[in-house]
Amino acid sequence: MSKILPLRADTVGSYLRSKTLKEARANFWVGKIERDQLHQIEDAEIAELVQQQLNAGIQVITDGEFRRSWWHLDFLANLNGIEVFIPAFRRVFQGVEARQENTRVCGKVSWNDNHPFIAHYRKLAEIVGDRGIVKFTIPSPNQMLHPYLWDTGVYANKDEFVADLQQAYKDAIQAFYNAGCRYLQIDDVYWGVLCNNHDQPTFEDDKRYALANVQAILADKPADMTITTHVCRGNYKSTYSLTGAYDPIAADLFGKTVFDGYFLEYDTERAGGFEPLKHFNDNPHKGRVVLGLVTSKFADLEDKEAVKARIAEAAKYVPLDQLCLSPQCGFSSTEEGNTLTIEEQWAKVRLVEEIAKEMWGED
Repeated sequence: MSKILPLRADTVGSYLRSKTLKEARANFWVGKIERDQLHQIEDAEIAELVQQQLNAGIQVITDGEFRRSWWHLDFLANLNGIEVFIPAFRRVFQGVEARQENTRVCGKVSWNDNHPFIAHYRKLAEIVGDRGIVKFTIPSPNQMLHPYLWDTGVYANKDEFVADLQQAYKDAIQAFYNAGCRYLQIDDVYWGVLCNNHDQPTFEDDKRYALANVQAILADKPADMTITTHVCRGNYKSTYSLTGAYDPIAADLFGKTVFDGYFLEYDTERAGGFEPLKHFNDNPHKGRVVLGLVTSKFADLEDKEAVKARIAEAAKYVPLDQLCLSPQCGFSSTEEGNTLTIEEQWAKVRLVEEIAKEMWGED
C-alpha cells in the first residue's frame, strides 16, 4: 500500500441507503423475497455506491454498511456466544426513540469461522478492484463491556469474559487479513460513553478495561495492515446520545494505543477543545489524527475557511503533518439514516476532499 493511511481526506464508513435497498430489506424481513434475491440487490446497490464514491473523488471506498441494519449489532450477533435481545429500558437519542435491539452474551464467546462479514469484505474488494483503497469497518469489542450485555451468567467474572472477547477479535483481525483486508476501522462508542460518564465511580475501572481490550487486539496486528478507530457519541437520525470532551480518556487512548489513525468527532462543542490532542505527542506510534470537522448530521455546508482555521488551531497541539480531515461520523449508522438527502451527502464528501487538497495538497 503506497499511500499513508488514513488519507488526508478520509471517510468514516456508512452512507445513506438507496430507496431500492431499503425496499428490498423491508421485503426480505416480511418474506416477500428470498435471501439470495436480497444479496443480489445489495451487490448491485453497493456497486452503484462504489461508483458514486469514485465520482465524488473519494480514494478510500467502503460498502456504506449497506448489508447492515445497525453499525454494530450485525457484526456482534454473528460471533459465537452472542445473541440479539430487547433490553428492558428504552434507548433514546435526544428525544428520538431508536429501535431497541441490542446484543448480549448467551454462551462462550469466540470468532465464527463462517462470519458473513468476511464474505462481505471479499465482495466489496471484488467490486472495487484496483479503482480505490478498500476500507472495512467493525465495532469495537468495548461495545460489549456494559455489564447488562456480558454479565448474563455465562462467565464467572469480567476478566474471564474479556479474555474470550479479545481472542475473538484477534481471530477476526487475522481472518480479515487472510481475506485480503489491509484497511480496517474499529468503531468505538464506548470511549464516548466514558467521556460522558467520567464522573461515575466505575470510570477508572471501565477505562482500564477499554484500554486493555484495545492493546490486546492490536498486539499482533500484521505490519502491513492499517487499523484505525472512530470515537462516536451516538448517531441516529441526525441525533446524538452522548456529550463530553476527550480530556478524561486522552492520556490513555491518544497516548498509549497503537492505532494507525484516530477518527475524532469535532463538529460541535460537545466534543470539547483540541488541547487533549497534545497526548498524541506522548505516543511513539504517531498514528494520524483525523478531525471530524464536517458534520454528517445536517445538510448545511461548513465554511471552508472556518474549517481550515480549526485545523490550524488543532495543529497547535499535534503537528499539521499528522492531521487529516473527514466527516464527523457516518451518514447512516443505522439503516434509517441521517436527515439529509443523498446529494447533500455527496456535497459534504466533496467539501472534505476540497479542503484537504487546499490544506495538504494531493495525497
